[in-house]
Amino acid sequence: MSNSAQTSASSRIHMLLDENSFVEVGAYITARSTDFNMTDKETPADGVVTGYGTIDGCLVYVYSQDASVMGGSMGEMHAKKISNLYRMAMKMGAPVIGLVDCAGLRLQEATDALHGFGELYYHQTMASGVIPQISAVFGTCGGGMAVSAALADFTLMEEKKARLFVNSPNAIDGNYAGKCDTACAAYQSEEAGNADFIGSEEEILAEVRTLVTILPANNEDDLSYDECSDDLNRVCEDLANCVEDTGLALSAISDDHFYLEVKKDYAPSMVTAFIRLNGTTVGCVANRCTVYGDDGEKKAQYEPVLTSKGCRKAARFVDFCDAFNIPILTLVNVTGYKADKCNEKAMAKSAAGLTGAFAQASVPKVTVIIGQAYGTAYLTMASKSIGADLVYAWPTASIGMMDAVPAVKIMYADEIGKADDAVTLINEKAAQYRQLQSSAVAAAKRGYVDDIIEACDTRKRVIAALEMLFTKREDRPSKKHGTV
Repeated sequence: MSNSAQTSASSRIHMLLDENSFVEVGAYITARSTDFNMTDKETPADGVVTGYGTIDGCLVYVYSQDASVMGGSMGEMHAKKISNLYRMAMKMGAPVIGLVDCAGLRLQEATDALHGFGELYYHQTMASGVIPQISAVFGTCGGGMAVSAALADFTLMEEKKARLFVNSPNAIDGNYAGKCDTACAAYQSEEAGNADFIGSEEEILAEVRTLVTILPANNEDDLSYDECSDDLNRVCEDLANCVEDTGLALSAISDDHFYLEVKKDYAPSMVTAFIRLNGTTVGCVANRCTVYGDDGEKKAQYEPVLTSKGCRKAARFVDFCDAFNIPILTLVNVTGYKADKCNEKAMAKSAAGLTGAFAQASVPKVTVIIGQAYGTAYLTMASKSIGADLVYAWPTASIGMMDAVPAVKIMYADEIGKADDAVTLINEKAAQYRQLQSSAVAAAKRGYVDDIIEACDTRKRVIAALEMLFTKREDRPSKKHGTV
């Protein structure tokens, strides 16, 4: 039996894990500090419940902070308990899940608490790319704890009570919580991009369970495969109608329509999501122009272009998939880069980051061009040129420098200016340009597209491609790491 108080901290663990599977570690640890009358304060488990258990039979390590003990603040022993949990998880090759409700650094313990925070950061960094790390914020996640949450692979926030901040809204010059609540879940999800999922406490715990069941336990032993009950050759009849909303397209081709989108509220014109194909977890990156609601009505519309936020979002997702050997599927429908002042200041660096992420990834990479693929924006979206293993295109796809009409207007500017019927001339030349330079057939003839496939056959062709690529091995130059 644990001597920890039966608070929301421990109850969340029991709600998350398989029934009767939790084993607490370090239950008798309390604070060591005696300064500032700390000897008179009760600190059961030093404000954090730590241990291990299972989710759907998979081993996981969990810590849950108890806000009823000094606000869940991070003290020396509190931090050591979590660091010890990371050491165990690294040895066993199992994910770490943090259920966060922390007021930040414990001021009464000063440098001891500060050192503990530093050790936690170190262990999280060493675990990055080795074991999955998931942080679920249910209350306060302030100051240094916000950095810890950002070091995790996935961060989830309870939509009403959770607050994530380095500086509280009222501490920011010219701002206050009533004006712009920078700590709330909506802001962190939509504007900052720090929250991958938001929802009720029950929904957040359910999302954590789903993540654990679809992700590898570590970077070497992949236990994420599942039996596929769906038809591997299932024809997706209406897939051609999903060019604009690629979230619908990915759901349509996935086993039993399983679809888990990450950071869906942040840079929504770029989709990052997990699906299942033949029981295998696949990471997906896709351009999106339209979002349709459950009622079939348009909820939002975007240009088919890359944005700086979208590139950063996709780059981090690609890095995660590569670290854990998760195959990557990319759906392309892009005409260029977002042209405005806000994007321009970060566009080149962000696009370079995504280009580098795709190029450096050594996992199986399959790209399907479903719409337009123009200019260097297309190259960034996992083109053949930067290392895609297989590139398919739908028959209606258009691939090239730019749309045929503006290209013709530039190339034949003098002739058009002298023509009696400029419109007819432009149409004739554009049709010729499409056939010779920007059609899927033209790209396939040059080897930039491996095959032209019917939209309805996308599921079975991608499954076959990933099956062929299952044993892929690809060396990279010997180096410590890239600097893109």
